[in-house]
Amino acid sequence: MSAKQIFKPEFQFGLGGVPIGNEFEIVTDEAALNTLEAAWNAGVRYFDVSPWYGLGLAERRYGMFLHNQPRDSYLISTKVGKLLKAASRNNSKELFPYGNSPNNVVFDYTADGVRRSIEDSLQRIGIDHIDVVFVHDLSPDNLLLPTPWQEQFAIALNGAFPALSRMRDEGTIRGWGVGVNTPEPILRVMQESDPEVCLLASQYSLIDHANALNRVFPVARQRGVGFVVGSSLNAGFISGSPRYNYGKESWSISQEHLAKRERLRAVANQFGVDLRTAALQFSAAPDVAVSLLVGAHTEAQALANVVSMKATIPQAFWAELRRQQLIEQNAPVPAARG
Repeated sequence: MSAKQIFKPEFQFGLGGVPIGNEFEIVTDEAALNTLEAAWNAGVRYFDVSPWYGLGLAERRYGMFLHNQPRDSYLISTKVGKLLKAASRNNSKELFPYGNSPNNVVFDYTADGVRRSIEDSLQRIGIDHIDVVFVHDLSPDNLLLPTPWQEQFAIALNGAFPALSRMRDEGTIRGWGVGVNTPEPILRVMQESDPEVCLLASQYSLIDHANALNRVFPVARQRGVGFVVGSSLNAGFISGSPRYNYGKESWSISQEHLAKRERLRAVANQFGVDLRTAALQFSAAPDVAVSLLVGAHTEAQALANVVSMKATIPQAFWAELRRQQLIEQNAPVPAARG
């Protein structure tokens, strides 16, 4: 089954689970459930989560809402590679200061580890199957890995990847890929294994898209791989957040990125365009993008995301971005709406 067959039109926009895992601030259970309900009522039917987000918290919260919905009415993806193990002494506060998890994390990209991780996720969410599985953070930017990422990738190449292909062939899952913030693992998995869809995070945004566009997308077309695009706002940077992407250094933003944001804002103001809306639509425009994931932790954010995907943006805005070389000349832009 191809990525486009899995991600039917109703699944081409989804709710990302990072904020609901208390990544950036404390979110109450009530606020999390209200956010999920608002997204659902606005028509969102694709939900992405991970054991990593709040070390189990986001999956439990997704489950509190989704287990009451008809299972065939929505698509859900989660991640593998990070096993959670409850321990009275754990370092969860170091990893998620705003969370309150009882778990430690063990990186495990073996076949057995993947099966255990999926079983754990099914129990936390309270459902009987996962649609899409992403092998999580098997990437050079993951400084928590116990050995260099290439060594962990070799474990996955012989363990997690073939195990997920078998689970797909058995019908346990519908598709799999890697979910990472850097291009190297995506290029490798496409060339060395057989994924359907990868989660391309922090790599295709108005601020930074040239490498994905010119190096990663051509290989994906050749190999028949689709992308779920994540972090199209660079962890909120484009919409005004004082951070750029994720990690402990996210508050250290380069002058180049700050300057580009100001130039983008100026063009948006010139054309009466909401920059955040433009950024979301831009990241969803490539032919290899099968879905766009955007996080939210309030009802208002969930609704704003849905509204942004329906808004009309004048073609002259995109033309001006090209003229000022703020986007690549060959970057696809949303089609005109009549």
